[in-house]
Amino acid sequence: MNKPIRVVSVFCLVLFMALLVNSTYLMYVRADSLSDDPRNRRIITATFSRERGAILVGKEAIARSVPSDDQYKFQRTYSQPFKYAPVTGYFSWFSQTGVERSQNEVLAGDDSRLFVTRLVDLLSNSDPKGGNVLLTIDAAAQDAAWAGLEALPGDAQGAVVALEPTTGRVLAMASTPTFDPNNFASHDFGAVADLDEQLNNDPREPLINRAIGTTLPPGSTFKLVTAAAAIESGNYDAESMVPGGFRYQLPQSTTTIGNYDDGNCGGRRITMTQALQVSCNVTFLSLANELGTEAMADQAEAFGFNSTSLEDLPGQATSLYPRDMDAPQTAMSGIGQSSVTATPLQMAMVAAAIANGGDVMRPYVVEEVRAPNLSVLDRTDPQSISKAISSSTADELTEMMVATVADGTASPAQIPGMDVAGKTGTAESTGDRPPYAWFVSFAPADDPQVAVAVLVQSSDTSPDEIGGGRLGGPIAKSVMEAVINR
Repeated sequence: MNKPIRVVSVFCLVLFMALLVNSTYLMYVRADSLSDDPRNRRIITATFSRERGAILVGKEAIARSVPSDDQYKFQRTYSQPFKYAPVTGYFSWFSQTGVERSQNEVLAGDDSRLFVTRLVDLLSNSDPKGGNVLLTIDAAAQDAAWAGLEALPGDAQGAVVALEPTTGRVLAMASTPTFDPNNFASHDFGAVADLDEQLNNDPREPLINRAIGTTLPPGSTFKLVTAAAAIESGNYDAESMVPGGFRYQLPQSTTTIGNYDDGNCGGRRITMTQALQVSCNVTFLSLANELGTEAMADQAEAFGFNSTSLEDLPGQATSLYPRDMDAPQTAMSGIGQSSVTATPLQMAMVAAAIANGGDVMRPYVVEEVRAPNLSVLDRTDPQSISKAISSSTADELTEMMVATVADGTASPAQIPGMDVAGKTGTAESTGDRPPYAWFVSFAPADDPQVAVAVLVQSSDTSPDEIGGGRLGGPIAKSVMEAVINR
């Protein structure tokens, strides 16, 4: 072989090898990243050419795909967008959030549980369809939660979570301000990108599901955890005499902390039940200091702090009880201040655990996974994740919470003819903003069907009118009634 032919042959061989290496690299090394790249038009076309499965609340499809009148076959639509957006999330050409994200493989039809369905579609030459997802949400409870948030004055920020105590099923999850996921599902990709940038830069943070993604000081609702730790220590019960009075001096400090109303809680020595009824800061500051950081942290973690438990909805923030607090900080933690932070979901889990005899159930929002023909492929089984307190401690806390609703700060949650258990909270924020209002409750107290947590992060309410009972109590009451009367 002469030299020119040999050079050309070697050059062609090098080109062939380079092409082979590049193909191998693209198909095996970069395959996943290219598939997930929002600029990949082939993936976009395939995504919008398949009928995505529905997200169901009861018999209603709150998210579904319908035939489109443009270059793509299907358009994603949301029937009650603002009310359910924190749960459904959105489905767009570049990303998904909420259930649209956590259940994407099912909804897109790629889940292994849909193998038979895909095979049948292939053999019958039918267009492939995605599976359906049934949520645990109770429509009436969600309506009540959303209406309560909408009724708050001004451009409010807040969230509501309702759980079924015995199972962990999420019966309601609402957050405000919110957004319209229909706009994210638009086939005008430039407009979707602009919307994403606009909402991500919005100081009101409408894309955050505050029910699970916002952590704030839980204030006096955390006194339930402090009371639980005190009773679990074996040194206290509901009728034990505890410190009352006007003010408490923090250990190793000259700082004193008073009660919310500057009162004396009914005397220098009061029962623990009375302390919870009037939400006496002095009592729970004293108890937290006596119990110490380790006991308080152990109790908080038993309820779910310092971990996450929601597995089928992305975005859960970790509620925190730091283990490295000093004595003054530990005392302040007893009233839900210092470095203690919680999501509304976490505080709903505290109330639900008390209602459930001390058992903390894993919360979940996906009830069933269904094939396109609605046959059930999978169903979530309730799971206990910890024993936070003994059943006897839960009974005592329930009695204390019932007294707090019957004749205490939580009276706005009263339901005629029924015992309701509840606790208010008003958490201090920075000096330049009003406090946060919290409310937790469950009902009926003797046979709990629903536990609720309400957070009002901000609203057009004068600072002296902000209180967990005043703002959160009526919302919790309406959600509980919706579940009980269904």
